[in-house]
Amino acid sequence: MSLFPMVALAPTRRRFLAATGSAFAALVASGCSTRMAASGAMADGYGALVPDPAGLLDLPQGFSYRVISSLGDAMDDGGTVPDAADGMGCFDIGGGKLALVRNHELRPGQGAGATLTSGYGTMPDGSFMPGGTTTLVLDARTLKVERQHRSLAGTIRNCAGGVTPWGSWLTCEEPSSLLTRTTHHGYVFEVPATATGLVDPVPLKAMGRFNHEAACIDPASGMVYQTEDREDGLLYRFVPKVAGKLAEGGTLQALVIEGGVTDTRNWSGLDVARGARLPVRWIDLDDVEAPKDDLRTRGIAAGAVPFARGEGMWMGEGELYFCCTNGGAAKLGQIFRLVPGRGGKADTLELFFESDSTEQFNYGDNLVVAPNGHLVVCEDQYSDTVDNYLRGIDTSGRAYPLARLKQQTELAGACFAPDGRTLFVNAYSPTRTLAITGPWRA
Repeated sequence: MSLFPMVALAPTRRRFLAATGSAFAALVASGCSTRMAASGAMADGYGALVPDPAGLLDLPQGFSYRVISSLGDAMDDGGTVPDAADGMGCFDIGGGKLALVRNHELRPGQGAGATLTSGYGTMPDGSFMPGGTTTLVLDARTLKVERQHRSLAGTIRNCAGGVTPWGSWLTCEEPSSLLTRTTHHGYVFEVPATATGLVDPVPLKAMGRFNHEAACIDPASGMVYQTEDREDGLLYRFVPKVAGKLAEGGTLQALVIEGGVTDTRNWSGLDVARGARLPVRWIDLDDVEAPKDDLRTRGIAAGAVPFARGEGMWMGEGELYFCCTNGGAAKLGQIFRLVPGRGGKADTLELFFESDSTEQFNYGDNLVVAPNGHLVVCEDQYSDTVDNYLRGIDTSGRAYPLARLKQQTELAGACFAPDGRTLFVNAYSPTRTLAITGPWRA
């Protein structure tokens, strides 16, 4: 049972599988269905991609998109839509309205800042850091944008994040090399989906200071899981003192695999086999504000396992999935599944997917659970000759192309409307937020 009154968020993998379990069992009994082990095999998905006449996004037959927000659009607070649109969450805020809270991965010197309600996030010259979030309020039926405004400013490189069960967005700073220059950045901040203007930028320091990527919350326990975008990054778990009140502090931990496995990246051999469910435990970390940017190295020395650039993360019902951008023998990406233990059982970790070729999966970043239980993953690689895709990963761990971006920038922030009918996604730069509709399988 969840500890929180759940706001309306996107459908989850287990809810879909529970609803379709009887039909699936009947198909298996009749011999009409088989289940393959997780592998790099290609699935059919929704069919071939149809070239977009506008030259932006190729989609399968029957799907369409509209651009609902673009770089430079006038916002209702007097500013304009910033660039570098990254992670994003969708919320039902009542009254027939949806809110999209969208990150902007801007560093000092990129774009304009905003007027703040506190002195947090200032540069030496007195200007404000340009990173943060914008919020779009949409009509849930027509998807018309009724309002958009800055909702957080003064932060650096807001990369990904995660939705909370109580209706807010956790936006994560990924300051990279700036971690060694300033102790004021490298944190998680919370933005209510209903915020009508700028919120005070309050860093949740007990959740750790590192190169944050994504976060998700287990509603059954209130624990927050976090990824770290480093080639030797850790998987973190934050145990709050009070569930749902992250600002009141708690304990930060790192994941350890039982049984002698000390690496998950599979770069120098098959350390973790696909489909194997490994028992894990968690170790407490100290000095979590890490002024020397050494939280991960201290964690590894204490037994925590490294992951290859942990990125997007999403919570289903009783399980969560996260992407590792350049993990695997081919260094093209992995997806792990973590199942928190219940009733005294240990948590387990499974390598759900590992890419063998660029045709399957190429540098996955943000991900989300689709209405049919599949994963939707945003690719993030930069090449003049290779396009970025939205990749679907089916319940057997097989990849298929879902969409192809025809402009050279990454896809980011994929999230579904609560009714499961619309997928929202960002083209990173120049910022474009798209709403994709079509015959999503239910």
